[in-house]
Amino acid sequence: MKKPRMIFLAVLLASLAGIVSAQAPKDAPPAPASGPATSVVVPSQAPSPRDNSAATAETIENPYGIEALWKQGDFVARGTLIILIIMSIGTWYIGIVKYIEQARLFTDWREADTKFWAAKGGVNAGAAELREDSAFRYMAEEGVIAVKDHSAMPKQQIDLNTWVSMSLDRAVDVINNRLQTGLAFLATVGSTAPFVGLFGTVWGIYHALTAIGIAGQASIDKVAGPVGEALIMTALGLAVAVPAVLGYNWLVRRNRVAMEEVRRFGSGLQMTLLGGGHTQHKAA
Repeated sequence: MKKPRMIFLAVLLASLAGIVSAQAPKDAPPAPASGPATSVVVPSQAPSPRDNSAATAETIENPYGIEALWKQGDFVARGTLIILIIMSIGTWYIGIVKYIEQARLFTDWREADTKFWAAKGGVNAGAAELREDSAFRYMAEEGVIAVKDHSAMPKQQIDLNTWVSMSLDRAVDVINNRLQTGLAFLATVGSTAPFVGLFGTVWGIYHALTAIGIAGQASIDKVAGPVGEALIMTALGLAVAVPAVLGYNWLVRRNRVAMEEVRRFGSGLQMTLLGGGHTQHKAA
């Protein structure tokens, strides 16, 4: 009886083992063999290029720019940079102001060419048609005053033509001096700004040589900063000088054209005053 029972139990255990092996996953990794423990590094999954949250923007600061020049430079480098900035601001300010003055003078010339010579009633009536701050009205008023002063002279040792001509020449000189104001600064900046930048360049090279001497070797990290400072100073000097030179030449040319119109108006005004004060002697 015991033998059949043993056979039955063996068959039952074999059936259970088959059922368990059938339910186990086929892709399961085999059990690690017994032995020393080894660590396995599982690489993390790379972020998808479509995942914007995983992308991080890297901010790269330039260690050799103008900001670094200001922070790392000494008082000489900072003073040179301040001088170049003042030169640049003054150049652009004077250039814009002088252009506005010249444009206003050309507008006054067109107004005088159409209104002054068409006025009836003499020079005073023609001057009243112009703006109060017009250069051509100033010349007309100076001419009228010259005629009155000459008539009030007791002996009149100078003839009227010479007296009026001298008065109008003084008025033309006043207008010319107003137009020329500020142009000397542009000429000075245009001629000296490159040398100021060159001074900054020499000072930067001096710092580079000092850094090499202290380090004992010409490594790139020792000379890159001072050499970059020198190059920036050279570029700033040229950037300040070039607009100053171009602006000076352009404004001088416009001043010459404007003064030709002023002198032409003065010639016609002189003939008008000598002819009796009627606005009909327009200069050609």
